[in-house]
Amino acid sequence: MRIELDTMAFAFPQTPLPQVWRVAQRWPAPELADVARAAGQATATLCRDTRIAPGASVAVGVGSRGIWRLPEIVAAVISELRARGANPFIVPAMGSHGGATAEGQMAVLASYGITPEAVGAEIRATMEVVQVGTLEDGYPVYFDRHAFTADAVIVINRVKPHTDFHGPVESGPSKMCAIGLGKQQGALTIHRFGATGLKEIIPRVARKLVETCPIVGGIAILENQYGRTAEIHALPAQDMARDPETRLLERARQLMPSLPFSQIDVLVVDEMGKDISGAGMDTNVIGRVEMPSIPEHEWNGPYVRCICVLELTDASHGNAAGLGLADFTTRSLIEKCDFGATFTNSRTSHEGGVRRLKLPIILEDAPQCVRAAIATCGRGRPEEVRLVRIRNTERLGLIEVSEALLPEVPMQAHLEVLEGPMAMNLGQALPVS
Repeated sequence: MRIELDTMAFAFPQTPLPQVWRVAQRWPAPELADVARAAGQATATLCRDTRIAPGASVAVGVGSRGIWRLPEIVAAVISELRARGANPFIVPAMGSHGGATAEGQMAVLASYGITPEAVGAEIRATMEVVQVGTLEDGYPVYFDRHAFTADAVIVINRVKPHTDFHGPVESGPSKMCAIGLGKQQGALTIHRFGATGLKEIIPRVARKLVETCPIVGGIAILENQYGRTAEIHALPAQDMARDPETRLLERARQLMPSLPFSQIDVLVVDEMGKDISGAGMDTNVIGRVEMPSIPEHEWNGPYVRCICVLELTDASHGNAAGLGLADFTTRSLIEKCDFGATFTNSRTSHEGGVRRLKLPIILEDAPQCVRAAIATCGRGRPEEVRLVRIRNTERLGLIEVSEALLPEVPMQAHLEVLEGPMAMNLGQALPVS
C-alpha cells in the first residue's frame, strides 16, 4: 500500500549516526552433518506404531517457518514411510497462517520449498476441521479433517521457546497438533484465553488429541545458535505434552541465540517476518512480550529502550504481525504490508495480536529511523548511546555495536571484534554468519 504522510515531521536530521564495530558471537554449537539420515531414523522409531502398516495413509503435518533444510527433512520422512509401504501425504499445520485459506497455506508451504515434487508426496490442504471431543470443562477440541481421516498422523516441528508465554510445553509437536492442525477455528478458540490459556490449554488439548485422533508422534527438531539443525528426535504420541517434550524444550532453550548485553538503548533490526518468528521478532531475544496478562518485567531478555525495524522479509508474504513490538519503522516496510493477512493472523492471536498490531512511528528511510531512535532514547549525548544492530532475531552470530558498548565486548569470551570503527551502512542488511 502507498501511505501519505509527512515523515519529516518526526525527523531528526541533525542527529549523527554513530560509528560501529562489527562483532562476532562464537558459540560452541552442535550441528548434525546428515539431517536426512537423522530424520529417517526418527521416523523409523515412530514406525514401530502398528498404525503405520503397509497400505496405511499417513498425514504428515508441516508448517513451521524458517526451519533449516526443511524440504530435506520432510523428504526423508516421506521416503521412510514409503519404504514401510505406507501412503504418506502432507497437510499444512499452521493454524491461521496464509490468510486462513487452503490456497494461502499451500503457498506458504511452497515458499518453504515444500512441494509435491520436492518431497515426494501430495499436499492436501483444507481449513475444515472435525470436533473430536471436549475437555472435561466442555472446551471444544478441533482437528484437521484430512488428518483425522488418515490411518496415522506424524507432525514435523521445531521445539523452541514460545514468544507469548513460558511453560513446560511451548512451541513443538504438542502445539502443532493443538493449534497448527486445529486450523483457524482451533487456533482462535485457544488464543481467546490469552497467554495463560496457551500455557494451560495446549497440553490438555494435545493429550485429548492423542486419545481421540490417530497421532503417532512428532519429528522434533532442535536448532543451534546459528539456526542450523543440532538434533532430531522421535517423540512418540504418549510422550507429547509430558516430561520428554519438556526436556527437549529445556535443551532448545540452552541452544537459543541471545543478545550479549543486558541493557541496550537502541536496537536496530534489519528485518522482521513470520519466517523468522511467529511474532515477527522473537520476544525472547528483544526482551519485550506485549501481552496484557504478562508483566514486561517478568519476561526474559535484555532491557531495550527503543527498537527500530527496517524491513519486512519477502518470505513473510506481507504478514507484519508483531510490528507493534517496535518503536520506529520505515515507509518501505509499511508499504510491503498485507494488512488483510496481518489482521487475520493478529485477530487469531487475540491478546498478544492486538498489542503487537499497533503501528510504530513511521520514518522515510532507515537512517531517519535510527536517528529518531537515538534522539529519543533518553541519552543526552549521542556518543553515549548503547546501540546494537542485528540482521534479525534468529541470526545473531554477527552484530554491530556502538562505541559505548565496546568496553563490554572483551568481558565475554564468546565475543570477538572483527572490524571497526566504520560508518553504519544501512543500505545493506548485515550478512548472515
